[in-house]
Amino acid sequence: MKTPRLADFRRIVVKVGSSLLVDAAAGRVNETWLASLADDIARLHGEKRDILVVSSGAIALGRAVLKLPRGPLKLEDSQAAAAVGQIALARTWAEALGRHNISAGQILVTLGDTEERRRYLNARSTIAKLLEWRSVPVINENDTVATNEIRYGDNDRLAARVATMASADLLVLLSDVDGLYDAPPQDGASARLIPLVVRITPEIEAMAGASGSELSRGGMTTKIEAGKIATTGGIHMVIASGRIEHPLHAIAGKGRCTWFLTPANPVTARKKWIAGSLEPKGTLTIDAGAVAALRRGNSLLPVGVVRVEGGFARGDAVIVRGPDGHEIGRGLVAYDAEDAEKIRGKSSGDVMLVLGIGGRAEMVHRDDLVLGQA
Repeated sequence: MKTPRLADFRRIVVKVGSSLLVDAAAGRVNETWLASLADDIARLHGEKRDILVVSSGAIALGRAVLKLPRGPLKLEDSQAAAAVGQIALARTWAEALGRHNISAGQILVTLGDTEERRRYLNARSTIAKLLEWRSVPVINENDTVATNEIRYGDNDRLAARVATMASADLLVLLSDVDGLYDAPPQDGASARLIPLVVRITPEIEAMAGASGSELSRGGMTTKIEAGKIATTGGIHMVIASGRIEHPLHAIAGKGRCTWFLTPANPVTARKKWIAGSLEPKGTLTIDAGAVAALRRGNSLLPVGVVRVEGGFARGDAVIVRGPDGHEIGRGLVAYDAEDAEKIRGKSSGDVMLVLGIGGRAEMVHRDDLVLGQA
């Protein structure tokens, strides 16, 4: 099985942990290392690739600014530390990327933002717009409001969900170690790096160990769980060392790492999910011109919709039917049924006039649409 190359990927999510970004002893950002990573990101960005960063570090930086003692924090203390640290974290990334004339956009998410469909779609739209503007979204769990019961608790799994949300094709987990080993590497020289994982099996899961860092809440176990989320969503994943400068350049240069392969691409995986996993909540009947446009790979615009049926909400699955009543496909609708009824048959430019607010140009975006056989 061929090992992928970094150059093969169009949209890349890079996860950075607290223990890499923050020098715990000194209580400050590892400036030299971050500058080297920003150089790597700028190089990929200059090659017209989309880059997203999932960065830990808010609590760690907040502790440093507030001079809190080392050791476990109570929930309310960690939330307050995160409130201070998020400002420092955002400034840190903005300055590092700004040196390369790249703008950074901060997005704070909670578990609900990635698991509840309407909030998921809102977050996805924000990410898409930032990437369209050639900004680098810097994403972190919103530790100021997340509780132990409603949180990811580690940014490995969060990064995997962000990667699926953004339709990325690669997730990079920068780690304290340079990949997955068949035994704990600190236990002796007999541990062997696994360079390629074609499929995550129970044997692969058994190789995962525990976290070895005070600042990190995720160990190899959460990275394997992230791998399941990513590869199921059509995304390749790589675990590589973040303990070296220019870690992305090292991956590109075939440095030591572990690749996890996916059998699908993000769009294919997403469309399989839409086609087979969602219960349609309504129906959109479209005209012949819209049918032809969809067959050419276009999105469904309001102007092509002639009838709206059902009580669906934005983000729900709907059936799309042609003028003869036959099912054309299924997709995730961008409007509630009430608003869809108001704008059906209207041009996208009239949506603002009809609804009084700016809305999506598409009734169903092509990435959210699965067509049947012609």
